[in-house]
Parts: sequence; structure tokens; C-alpha cells
Amino acid sequence: MSRITTDQLRDAVLDEGSFISWDSKPLHVPITDAYARELADARAATGRDESVLTGEGSVFGRRVAVVVCEFDFLGGSIGVAAAERIAAAVARATAERLPLLASPSSGGTRMQEGTVAFLQMVKIAAAVELHKRAHLPYLVYLRNPTTGGVFASWGSLGHVTVAEPGALIGFLGPRVYELLYGEPFPPGIQTAENLQQHGVIDGVVALERLRRTLDRALTVITDAPEPAPAKPPPAPISDVPAWDSVIASRRPDRPDVRQLLQHGATAVVPLAGTGHGEAATTLLALARLSGQPAVVLGQQRVGGGIVGPESLRAARRGMALAAGLRLPLVLVIDTAGPALSAEAEEGGLAGQIAQCLAELVTLDTPTVSVLLGQGSGGPALAMVPADRVLAALHGWLAPLPPEGASAIVFRDTAHAPELAAAQGIRSADLLESGIVDAIVPELPEAADEPVEFSVRLSRAIAAELAALRDTPAAERTAARLQRYRSIGVPRDT
Repeated sequence: MSRITTDQLRDAVLDEGSFISWDSKPLHVPITDAYARELADARAATGRDESVLTGEGSVFGRRVAVVVCEFDFLGGSIGVAAAERIAAAVARATAERLPLLASPSSGGTRMQEGTVAFLQMVKIAAAVELHKRAHLPYLVYLRNPTTGGVFASWGSLGHVTVAEPGALIGFLGPRVYELLYGEPFPPGIQTAENLQQHGVIDGVVALERLRRTLDRALTVITDAPEPAPAKPPPAPISDVPAWDSVIASRRPDRPDVRQLLQHGATAVVPLAGTGHGEAATTLLALARLSGQPAVVLGQQRVGGGIVGPESLRAARRGMALAAGLRLPLVLVIDTAGPALSAEAEEGGLAGQIAQCLAELVTLDTPTVSVLLGQGSGGPALAMVPADRVLAALHGWLAPLPPEGASAIVFRDTAHAPELAAAQGIRSADLLESGIVDAIVPELPEAADEPVEFSVRLSRAIAAELAALRDTPAAERTAARLQRYRSIGVPRDT
């Protein structure tokens, strides 16, 4: 397939005429005569003085720093001079507090410079990490091909990482693999599409769509929130039997997090999987809910709404992303319970629930949880401890599905309605016990008004986010910790 050049990427992404180069003369290092001739030939052929182009421009008027590889210059390989240019550009972007777009297209380390070139990936990774620790966006667009040390360093550190359709993306290039092992690398593995499917990267985006994708991401990450909708007045609480809510929450046509984003959000940027080679049933996205920017985590009903350890790892990625970008976090709970299998146990299900609980309750960014439907078991609990908790009228929360509780207490499932009522799982009970802060009405059920309900829920979330944004972080976190310390404790204790 043809390759996207640095000029093509720059012209497709940046506002016309906005690019300003940051490149200075390449650092001089001692080299052999043969390597000097290769550099001279590459410069003559490409019109570039090194394998990377750095600078700044604007995307719909927003200043953005860019670091772009030119594959036609010695395969986009990175040696000392190229690494110095990249590290300097990243440091400048950090100092000037600019979002950074990196677009590798590289075979990796420059073999002509050997181990010293290999070690350059450390300085680049360090510069990128410092940029991220400054809570600045690092966005990556992988172009064909991206392999080796480049993919294993600054190509894999993005807050958001997308790739060119059909791009060859992998650690060890297929030609090297075949020469080393005497057989071809399995086909279809090192492709952008396969890596997205397995949750390694977030998406596959054609060059002509990249500018709009960046615009959506920056709209969430960098643009100011819009005026928040007013908090809805408390609605009369319907005295719905708990079992009726359980039945309503299980309707297959009940709206889920996807409908919430479709009808109640803008600037949605879906993010795939965990970033660690796992697809997950948890939806992760950047979005603006009724004008309020947030990272959105939502349990989906695919696979029966069962949550495994990979979905909890995706949730933890969302928590880290929200903290890293200083964005509020919205968590949408809708699960029939945990995966009960050997794979789930071996994948560390219990440990992932524990990590989610510990990380969420101490997260230093505003958090809102929503009991949208079923809230069964540890995976539901793992996404509860937020600053504010909303519940749909028919949302519920329980240690087990009512049938499971009935099986333990009565050794049958016939008593499930009785156990649902006794355990205080419905939204009204959760409000009374202080687990939930407000109930979002359903008229009469969310499945009967999916669009209207999704908009209503989005506006309720947005009002909570706006109120939390005005609360100092230390005060917010202290209040959250005290809240969960106090649940269930008699007030006179």
C-alpha cells in the first residue's frame, strides 16, 4: 500500500498555512563514511534533513504541536539526531502546554548507529511521560508501517491511539521475523484492524477523517464546558416493587450506554479495549454530555451483560485517562454480574474488582456513577463509589441477582421477588440509605421512551458534573471518602 508522507499528513490535519517548523540543524554525531553517504542520499531523495519533522500548527484554531516521521528517509528510523529532535519538540510542547500529535511511520531503531540508537527510545519515552504527567494530551496516529522500538516506545504511549487503515503495525517487522525464524509471520495479525479488534489501539481512521477525529478529541479534552443545565427538581418517587424494577431492567429494548451517547452526547470519540491487547464489554469513550466534557465508562449488555477481568481493566484505563487528562469521569452501571469461569479466575477477576474500588474512591477528578439498569455483584460495586450517584427509576444494586440470593437463603429461585424486596436493592431504597443521591424518572419505563430518557439522563449527569467542577479537588475527595466510610453506620455512632 502507498505511504502517507509528512507533507500529506500536515496538509490534511492542520489549518491551511498554520504550520511553523521547530526543526533546527540535526545534531552532529561521529559516523562512518558509508553512513554519511546514506544520509546524503536520503536527504537528496526526500528534501528532508532527518527522518522526523517537528513543529506546531492549529486544528480548527487550536494550537497543536506535531512530531511526524518520514518513512522515505531511511525507513523513518530513529538515531541520535532524530531522537534529540523529537525529545526537544516534546519538551517544548510541554513547556508551552500544547496538545501533542505524534505520527510515527518507522522501522524502528537506526541500525547504522547500533545500540546507542536503540537507547534513544528511553529519552523519547521519558519526554512523553513528562508531557502526560503535566496533564497534557498526547495523541497518536500510527501510519504504515510502524514497527520496532518506535512502536514499543512513543508509538504506544498515547492517551488516544488510532491508525491508518491497513497499516502494518507490530513489534517485530515481518521481514525480520521470516529471516530469523525461517517462516512467514502469521498473516492478518500485524494490521491496524486486528489490533483495534483486540483492544491494542483505539480505532482505525482514514487520513481524510483524522482532522475531524482530532477535533472531537480536543473538543472534549481542551475546550471549556458549556453552561450546565439546571439540576432537575426532585421528582416524586414511585413506590415500584423491587421485583418490577428487576424485570424492567432486563428488558432487551432498554436503552444502554450506547443510546445515552447517541442521544445525549456530542464529540464522541470511542476508545477500544484496555490498551493491553484485550477487547472488553465495557464501552470507553471521550464525550460531552449536554455540553460537559467527560471520560465515559459504560457496561454493555453484549454477552448477556456479564463482566470479566478484561472489562474491569478497561474501566481502570478509563479512570487513569480521566485522571491524566483532568477530565470528569462518568460510570454507567448495567451488568448481570461477573463472569464465572476458569478464565475469569485466572485473569484476576477479584483483584481487578479490588483495584477498581481502590482507584475510583480515591480518584482526584470529579466522578458520577449511574445505576442505569442491572447492578449485580462485584463488577457493579466496582463502579459505584463516585462523588455523586444517580439511579434510573428501575436501576438497582445487589450483591447477587435476586435469584442467586434466593438460592443461598431458600435453596430455590422462587423466592427471588421476596429477596429483592428484603435486601433494599431498588432505587428508592438506595436513595433512603444514602447510596444514591437522586433518581432519574422513567415514564413509565426507559424502554418506552429511549430518546427522551437518554436526554433526561444526560442532562442530570451534566448538572452534577458542573456542580462538582466548582468544588476544590481536596474537598471533593475528602467528602467522597467520608461518604463511603459512613454508609450503613448509624448517625448517632
